[in-house]
Amino acid sequence: MEQTIKILIYIHAFFGGIGLITGIGSVLVKKGGLLHKRMGKLFSVGMVVSSLISIPICWMPKHQNIFLFLIGLFTIYLVIAGNRVLSFKTKTKADKIDFIISGSMLFFSVIMIALGIYCQLSNIENGILFTFFGGFGLYMTIKDFLFYKNTSEIKKQWLSKHIGKMIGALIASVTAFIVAGIGIGNIIAWMTPSILGTIYIMYWNRKIATKKPILQSVN
Repeated sequence: MEQTIKILIYIHAFFGGIGLITGIGSVLVKKGGLLHKRMGKLFSVGMVVSSLISIPICWMPKHQNIFLFLIGLFTIYLVIAGNRVLSFKTKTKADKIDFIISGSMLFFSVIMIALGIYCQLSNIENGILFTFFGGFGLYMTIKDFLFYKNTSEIKKQWLSKHIGKMIGALIASVTAFIVAGIGIGNIIAWMTPSILGTIYIMYWNRKIATKKPILQSVN
């Protein structure tokens, strides 16, 4: 069993590495260009496959970790939602799948926040991480539903939604590299990529709010 787990971890790390490299590459290259699109697709595949593999690992003997399980789900949500929002370039109404994706993450975000409160009240180490990431998930999914409801703003907001979700997934990749790859597992290591990534998202949101969108053909 342990040998099987090790193999799964190696595969998980391999696809996570693909996600990390192509994710950073997609940020550095020209937005909307062919290279950006190709790197974005590789990033999406790498992150989803890596996260899907991590989910069963988190329930295997000696590797149980409910926090990493929920982070895996969060990452999958970010990638899938970040890609699906591209469809709003041509559609003006959210469909059932959009609501299921956001609703599922909303449910798991509430669970993360509840676990975080419990861990902090019980003085369990790093329990605040549940609250921190659960709060991010809750904020993002509430914004999703407001986005779906306000159809008049869909054409204006799809780009910022795409950037926010995909950068969020990249943040997860960078965090995993720091914590699992380098072996730095303190609270600062967990939170710093999210804080810096949020600043970057805010920068892009402000940029596209004051200028004509630079990404007219992302997908």
